[in-house]
Amino acid sequence: MTAAFVGTVALGTGVGVWASSDGGGEPEGSARQSSSGRIAGTGADPEKPGTPSASPSPSRSYPLSRTPRTIPAVRSHTPARGPGWKPRHGERVVVNDAELADEGRLIAGELGLSYAGQKNDVRAGDVRLVLGGGGGNQESYTMTVRDGRVDIRGPGEAGVFYGTRTLKQEVHGGGTAPEGVVRDQPAKPVRGFMLDIARKPFTESWIEDRIRELGDLKYNELGLHFSDDQAFRIESSSHPEIVSPDHLTKAQVGRIVALAESRHITVVPEIDSPGHLGAVIAAHPDLQLRNVNGVATRGAVDISKPASAQIVDDLLNEYAGLFTGDQWHLGGDEYQALTVRDPQASYPQLAAAARQRFGSGGTVADLATGWLNDRAATVRAHDRTVRAWNDGFFRGTSVQPDQDIRVAYWTGKEIGARPPAEYLAAGRKVLNYNDEFLYYVLGQPQTFVYPTGQRIYEQWTPRVLRGTTAVPARYDGQILGGSFAVWCDFPHAQTEAQVAAGIRMPLRATVQKLWDPGKPALSWADFRKLADRLG
Repeated sequence: MTAAFVGTVALGTGVGVWASSDGGGEPEGSARQSSSGRIAGTGADPEKPGTPSASPSPSRSYPLSRTPRTIPAVRSHTPARGPGWKPRHGERVVVNDAELADEGRLIAGELGLSYAGQKNDVRAGDVRLVLGGGGGNQESYTMTVRDGRVDIRGPGEAGVFYGTRTLKQEVHGGGTAPEGVVRDQPAKPVRGFMLDIARKPFTESWIEDRIRELGDLKYNELGLHFSDDQAFRIESSSHPEIVSPDHLTKAQVGRIVALAESRHITVVPEIDSPGHLGAVIAAHPDLQLRNVNGVATRGAVDISKPASAQIVDDLLNEYAGLFTGDQWHLGGDEYQALTVRDPQASYPQLAAAARQRFGSGGTVADLATGWLNDRAATVRAHDRTVRAWNDGFFRGTSVQPDQDIRVAYWTGKEIGARPPAEYLAAGRKVLNYNDEFLYYVLGQPQTFVYPTGQRIYEQWTPRVLRGTTAVPARYDGQILGGSFAVWCDFPHAQTEAQVAAGIRMPLRATVQKLWDPGKPALSWADFRKLADRLG
């Protein structure tokens, strides 16, 4: 017997996801499965953790419910008999804690329900958000659909928020949240999208649309690369002379950060140094690195000059007040002084500074490593956790990068490239930005091609850090997650709308594999149909 539903649910801006309009589909007595097809067990009563779940009430009216269809797929679902839940005008969203007010108001508005705040009474049709349940993964949640109500609970606000995203997706377009219990949590704590706004300015509204999309897909990071050779894209009070005409004001960035925080997304700023500082150098040509023949080195500041460190630290300190998240990207890649055959001979001023600071054996690579550590100390003073590109870490230096600097691994094409396992074997935590799968480079320069969702979905996992080969499974715990990245080398190659369309399926495939790296239950064709149905 089907549970008919007449009418259309009003959803907010962002991704929506289909759920079946009936409660059935799975054979009676079937075990719940994870999204990768593994048997997940029989589960427990979410009201009484650790106790066996009660047997579904026998009913001739409803078959066992079917697993929700969402992106990313839920990790497990215990089916039950019943009509499921569907939003009706006038029904309530209630919370047990004022900290969930934002999540409650958001889902209420998206589903056309009323937000009733903290309530202890129970009414038919209620959606109840509950904060609690002890420790565990703060991004985990349990969603129970039973007796005509929905209960979403988790140990942290983020987990409860993700539960509301699952509910929103299930009832998209007039569907029904299936009866039963969803238990869900991500495999990886970092699920990111990085955007290069230095080479191509993106509007505030476009970025905010992406934040809404990312939130509904359960991403939790937005990286902003806003300083490079081409431009500096955010208003600055400490150094207004470096800011490009087409830029975001601090008020705009503040709104972007606030919207991201409301979706449990951390905005990760990147001021890349000591390379990729051409926009700063344009206003301060005296800081540009020059070789022994006086030839200027593109984008590189002279790190033997104290003024170079001072201007970068000024910016890091200034923007620490604007970007309120706990993460920071220092860049560190492609410093051109280290791409020549003999850096000491080509840049004698750097070699002299290295010897002065680190002794007679000091090298230019030591000096660059010292620069990275110094910038990390500046940001660390603001209680930020730091990351840098893998080619900002150098082999064979007497000075080592601070151990807490995370490796943003993007390529193995640099001079002296080291395999990912070398960083992992040293105990470092690594983030996956694999340029083979996760780099969307406008204009497709060099060997880059626009990545496809299908290739990510079928071939990539977080352990595939470089090329197409996975690192050994023993390192999985050190790989914190990854980021899909848009780079704008040829900024006019695509419009904002074309970029949004081009990254749509890659974003969905990436988050599916970060949420659950196992082989997905759906074929790519079915996954794409699901995404198309969801909008």
